[in-house]
Amino acid sequence: MQTYLLSQQFYTGSLAQNSTACPANATICKGTSCVLPEDNFNETLSIILSTVLTIMLALVMFSMGCNVELKKFWGHIKKPWGIFVGFLCQFGIMPLTAFLLSLVFNVLPIQAVVVLIMGCCPGGTASNVIAYWVDGDMDLSISMTTCSTLFAMGMMPLCLFVYTKIWTDSNAIVLPYDSIGISLVALIIPVSFGIYVNHRWPSKAKIILKIGSIVGAILIVLIAVVGGILYKGSWIISPKLWIIGTIFPAAGYSLGFFLARVAGLSWHRCRTVSLETGMQNTQLCSTIVQLSFTPEQLELMFTFPLIYSIFQLLFALLILGGYRVYRRHRVKTKTDVEKTEEKEDSKSTSSHAKINGGFVSNETK
Repeated sequence: MQTYLLSQQFYTGSLAQNSTACPANATICKGTSCVLPEDNFNETLSIILSTVLTIMLALVMFSMGCNVELKKFWGHIKKPWGIFVGFLCQFGIMPLTAFLLSLVFNVLPIQAVVVLIMGCCPGGTASNVIAYWVDGDMDLSISMTTCSTLFAMGMMPLCLFVYTKIWTDSNAIVLPYDSIGISLVALIIPVSFGIYVNHRWPSKAKIILKIGSIVGAILIVLIAVVGGILYKGSWIISPKLWIIGTIFPAAGYSLGFFLARVAGLSWHRCRTVSLETGMQNTQLCSTIVQLSFTPEQLELMFTFPLIYSIFQLLFALLILGGYRVYRRHRVKTKTDVEKTEEKEDSKSTSSHAKINGGFVSNETK
């Protein structure tokens, strides 16, 4: 009897100890099995950051618009050869590349679909900021981003219908036309204000442009960092998707530049088309994926848009760094050549003056 009472006391004390192991805010507690209330911290943080980043992005696009001249912008619309080349890159090269990469690496059907969704997305606004830093054609860059977002309304369903048939029913993919429309409005309105400011107050527009380009560069990095923090629990995915996420943006940049050069575009427009091709609207891809697939399916491929975003940024920074080194070397070389030519001109002028008794003609002055 005494032994029974001792064991009963031990069991009661052990149960009490186990029950205290559960957090105070647990909704159900049975021993060490606890059910905690849903944590909305990430959701709240995501909403706050999305709002802040959207406002900052609008300001950046406003500053980018301050570098756009209305006549040149309208010239690209009236003679849209550059836009047409960009269109072929955006909705021709990128979906085909996504399709081939999915076949070569033999990924799961659901993973192939997310790669194709990324390939069918329009260009992202980050390309406008990088295009500015590599001395690209800003008028072409913004007109390409605007047109690709507009064309995405029809081209995304068409490309997904053509390329996803062997893996899934294209009707199962939900396209958020409202998000595409919001992206279009968020692009057109601030850029239009920037174009107006550049037209009315060119000197002030240059100041706004310099500030906005720096803020834009910071914003691109910030978006990548924030995405990594918010989705840190989704990094464990197939190594094949990591490899595709590395190759895909590099292929987009390279093939875009090559096609633009074959089409006869100038070097600064080739750089612009290259960036517009490789830099995709990864936020739109994430939205489509979340709307179209179940939580079990998302575990297999949800992080791919973030992986692509990181590597498209890294390759863009490499392009920027390479261009800056090339530009510095070219300017230095050009300056040395000019100095050599000036010395040769001064020597020939002095010798010519000696021969002609100190007389220097007006042509040599």
